[in-house]
Amino acid sequence: MKELKSLPLGESNFKTIMENNMYFIDKSMLIKDILSAGRVILITRPRRFGKTLNMSMLEHFFSMKKNSESLFKDLKIWNEKEILEKYLNKYPVIFISFQGSGRNLQLSS
Repeated sequence: MKELKSLPLGESNFKTIMENNMYFIDKSMLIKDILSAGRVILITRPRRFGKTLNMSMLEHFFSMKKNSESLFKDLKIWNEKEILEKYLNKYPVIFISFQGSGRNLQLSS
């Protein structure tokens, strides 16, 4: 019997999801969309729509500190050879997430 994949409930790290063979809806073509967009990109979505997961995917794709070929081999972006050659693991990346930063935030007056 085929082993069921687990759901990545609350998981927003792209590498963890891919390495643990969790369910993942392939949004890798977002990389191509971002590369073909203008200079300024604003990504807005309601809460719990995967903004941090998408940013984590972008981090792993561009970051020169990682070899992330294995994470993208089964995704649609892998067919975009020109993009892979030019951008995959070629850039310094700063990744900042505010996920969870407001949970225990207390405002003082």
